[in-house]
Amino acid sequence: MSLPVVAIVGRPNVGKSSLLNCLAGRRIAIVDATPGVTRDRISVPVEITSGFVELVDTGGIGIEDVDKLTDHVEEQITYAIAAAELILFMVDARQGVTPLDKHVAKMLRRQDKPVILMANKVDQAGMAGEVGELNRLGFGQPMCISAIHNQGIANLSEAMADQLGSRIKDSPPQTDMKLAIVGKRNAGKSTFINALVGTDRLIVSEKPGTTRDSIDVTCELNGRTFILIDTAGVRKSRKMSSDIEFYSHHRAMRSIRRADVVALMIDASVPVSQVDKQLAGLIAEEFKPVVLVVNKWDLAKARAEGQDYAEYLGKTLPELRFAPISLTSAVSGQNVRQTIRLAGQLFKQANTRVPTGELNTHFGEIVKLRGPSHKAGTRRPKILYVLQITTAPPTIICFVNDTRSFDTSYQRFLINQLRDRLPYCEVPIRLLLRRRTRKPRVKK
Repeated sequence: MSLPVVAIVGRPNVGKSSLLNCLAGRRIAIVDATPGVTRDRISVPVEITSGFVELVDTGGIGIEDVDKLTDHVEEQITYAIAAAELILFMVDARQGVTPLDKHVAKMLRRQDKPVILMANKVDQAGMAGEVGELNRLGFGQPMCISAIHNQGIANLSEAMADQLGSRIKDSPPQTDMKLAIVGKRNAGKSTFINALVGTDRLIVSEKPGTTRDSIDVTCELNGRTFILIDTAGVRKSRKMSSDIEFYSHHRAMRSIRRADVVALMIDASVPVSQVDKQLAGLIAEEFKPVVLVVNKWDLAKARAEGQDYAEYLGKTLPELRFAPISLTSAVSGQNVRQTIRLAGQLFKQANTRVPTGELNTHFGEIVKLRGPSHKAGTRRPKILYVLQITTAPPTIICFVNDTRSFDTSYQRFLINQLRDRLPYCEVPIRLLLRRRTRKPRVKK
């Protein structure tokens, strides 16, 4: 069951993203002094006085976007207002009523929806008495808050609860999987998500760097609920030209860590880049299940057959050689839904546990096939027993008599053999070696 939607609206730089972060209790939206940082709708379940709501941050109304995306930003604001059951109209108490505030107020009065007027940046004792002129906006006495300093937020939560009443839910909806879509700039990540959800949920433009925040989008497919995390396009660190790009990059990296499965989107129309390789390395380091989503395949298939391209990816991204490949076209919708199903299969594999007895049987067969090399000055190597200690990623601890004989090459051989035998052949496997120590005998 979906949560009631509460949209934060207002002109640029009044503190909308700061309020979202404050109510969510963590940094979700990028906050910067530059006007127009927020472009897409950013939503997150937040807990207020009596339950949970879906809070939506929006771009600044009236912004002149430097990348000529103003119409797209305004469209996203319109979607958010249309979906909202309650609107939080934010103004800057320090600047009083501006012509743009009046424009926003006029637009909201036409919506026939409940509106809470908030005077933000009231962080000094004497300022609360200076907001009387805001009554002219037509929404009654404003609530005085400071989103950065967490002042007045408890009163705001109570006001939201009073407006929404029984529509507030006891808990946020449960999701089956979080899938992060990552890749370099202009690989087609936002287009992919829009094709999946069937609406223009995210702004799409040929201008590189359109997406700035990491944005969670809920999607239902075959009775299952997924969270798709759209991320900012990554590029080389030395080419980052602003703090906004740095924050976007940081949130994209964080999205990989919090995802259950990652979709690494590769632009098939151009060669695999250094950024693609960098992302592949990070995903491998985090032991995340990953689908290699080869987008814009319709532009490349005339000169690259599927099998040849798979071999090319295997050589170019060797650390993800085990990962399945999905050839897609986000623009036409080709294989978009199949990619999500494939991600669901990886999620299931990553959460599979193999019984200890079965694991030890497999290890016995593998050692007969090829045992570890006996290095000079070490004990004759033996695998004493193994067990899987956790899932996501499947983690196997291998107790041996001497770890020195189990070098990287042999560990790689063990993992490759396990992929052929165990029910998680397409996800990372973490193998840990531990030397078993015997307790000293106590003489009687």
